[in-house]
Amino acid sequence: MPDKVLRKVFLGFIHIHILHHAKKEPFYGSWMIKELKEHGYGMSPGTLYPLLSGMELDGLLTKEDRNVEGKVRKYYSITEKGDKILHEAAERARELLKEIES
Repeated sequence: MPDKVLRKVFLGFIHIHILHHAKKEPFYGSWMIKELKEHGYGMSPGTLYPLLSGMELDGLLTKEDRNVEGKVRKYYSITEKGDKILHEAAERARELLKEIES
């Protein structure tokens, strides 16, 4: 059971991580897989792309097709709603960290 709980918690962290990078600059999926891996989140394309699609459907991200060296890449950017969610999540995370650390 603890693995299921940690998976849910980490999925929330991954959402926040994605929103954070989408706010900095548009990104494409394979770049995000590498970025998440650097932070200890192993994620396959079969897991990431449905997650990104869900975030797009929820109005947190927008997607733009770009032609890069003859290949079409889907770039994801944060929306106004996504930015508000990111801001609120950051505030709550700071509050939680203060509580945990004391």
